[in-house]
Amino acid sequence: MNQYIPVVAKITDIVKHTDIEWTFKVSCKTDGVLPGKFYEISIPKFGESPISVSGYGNDYIDFTIRNVGKVTSELFKYNIGDNFFIRGPYGNGFDIENYKNKEVIVVAGGTGLSPVRGIVEYFSKNTNDCTSMTLITGFKSPEDVLFKEDMKEWEKTMNLILTVDTAKEGYEGKVGLVTKYIPELE
Repeated sequence: MNQYIPVVAKITDIVKHTDIEWTFKVSCKTDGVLPGKFYEISIPKFGESPISVSGYGNDYIDFTIRNVGKVTSELFKYNIGDNFFIRGPYGNGFDIENYKNKEVIVVAGGTGLSPVRGIVEYFSKNTNDCTSMTLITGFKSPEDVLFKEDMKEWEKTMNLILTVDTAKEGYEGKVGLVTKYIPELE
């Protein structure tokens, strides 16, 4: 696939994490995809927007997108079965081989978790490929947490520290910036 020529990406699933952050799963070829790489998402008459890969398999790519502009606002009108164009992948990405047999610590906040989700997912499913895995991730509030279902699985196989900046009284999770919890690591 020539990374400079747009190809059709068909939406096969949409996960609505929040009102403004959704994951679009598209069917397409995935040659050269790595966690952390990105694609230009193109919608004719509306433009292009660079969007990180938040997951991938043999025949699909996930894009977790925040609705903040002209292109993303149009995309949020799309449904399963609709098509848009993608060009890429671009960027260096994170080669999983570089992290094998090491202690892996990922610190990410908000939608910044999306580009590294592939690393977290890999080591969650391949626990013998690293000496230990820790994810420290933070969001503005409990309502803003992305990948809630993934986190239920991740916490079974890794040290998962989930924190929110602010929460209403009665919230039972961790509150504070992610940096507050880094000193807790051994």
